Amino acid sequence: MAEPPVVVVGLQGGEWFGASAGAALREADVLAGAPRHLAALPHDLPGERRASSSVDELVTTAAAARSAGRRACLVASGDPGFFGIVRLAAARLGPGALAVHPAPSAVSLAFARLGCSWDDAVVVSAHGRPLHEAVVVAAAAPKAAVLTAPGAPPESLGRALVAAGCGPRQVAVCVRLGEPSEAVAHTDLDGLASGSFDPLAVVVLRAPASSPPTLAWGRPDRSYSHRDGMVTKAEVRAVALGKLALPPVGVLWDVGAGSGSVGIECARLAPGLAVYALERRAGEVERIRANAAGTPSVRAVHGEAPAALAALPDPDRAFVGGGGLGVLDAVLARLRPGGVVVATYASLDRAASAARRLGSLVQVAVSRGMPVGPDGGLRLAAENPVFVCWGPS
Repeated sequence: MAEPPVVVVGLQGGEWFGASAGAALREADVLAGAPRHLAALPHDLPGERRASSSVDELVTTAAAARSAGRRACLVASGDPGFFGIVRLAAARLGPGALAVHPAPSAVSLAFARLGCSWDDAVVVSAHGRPLHEAVVVAAAAPKAAVLTAPGAPPESLGRALVAAGCGPRQVAVCVRLGEPSEAVAHTDLDGLASGSFDPLAVVVLRAPASSPPTLAWGRPDRSYSHRDGMVTKAEVRAVALGKLALPPVGVLWDVGAGSGSVGIECARLAPGLAVYALERRAGEVERIRANAAGTPSVRAVHGEAPAALAALPDPDRAFVGGGGLGVLDAVLARLRPGGVVVATYASLDRAASAARRLGSLVQVAVSRGMPVGPDGGLRLAAENPVFVCWGPS
């Protein structure tokens, strides 16, 4: 006989939503949840109540009950599949082991209180996750919601956004949504940074209305300050960006960044990426910071690869514009599953060795039209060819 599924019921304001959720609560042999969730349930529910503030402990309780043939019900907040207990429970119990009955999420209620649509919003959690990652995503998004936590309260988020150079935002701090004591505080980034708020909140950030961004890569070389033409040329940069296949979020390394043109352009195309531009020359590090002005997701790092890579989070994408094959090997050793590395070389022998590691190689040979003679004629001036290698994918 198959084990019964573990039921997960979301509550909002102490209420469940739908007849099937109510039936699951009444039929459960074991009701497991945080003390405040169990206290909100009717007293006449027959199931044995198992309270814990540990999500891991609650899933363990439900798994044990299921293995014993008992009907277990996990009680959680809002939509438990949205930054909630469903992720851990599904990973622990396996596919098909859960029956989920959600309530409205706190994020949907926050936008509802503001009378604002949220299908175009970015949602990120700082609950049990690094605050910096939430800051990078929120600073780059015109509309965002951030779930905060005791270790990362709204005011910490505000201070980090101000420090990151985030532009002006309309801010709403929404707390205890669906409860009788719910409250929504309206402020700006400075008010968020200097305030004191309930740490369990949804912080909604909206940028002033502006024209939509233009999708463009391979920007002109003159867009970046550089030293003696030491910049990845626009056409090579365009090919490299195409081969990187940028994800919407994650970590990108620009190793041997020089002027930072590749990493900066990646950050502007995919604002949810955390970009680390590593450069060994102090003067170039300052140049990267100047070129990256207004792009808070770019971090200029002074150091020399491969040693300096140890301090960086593992990358989902990496561009290697400087260093030998030892640097490439060090990058590959840290690449996350499914990641991509793109490397450029001026010499064929080094490019061939890189291609044996990465799998793919192409030569980019560009000739630029140059004026010649008084009649406005043109000639082609060849740039030095560049070899672009990439993989795995």
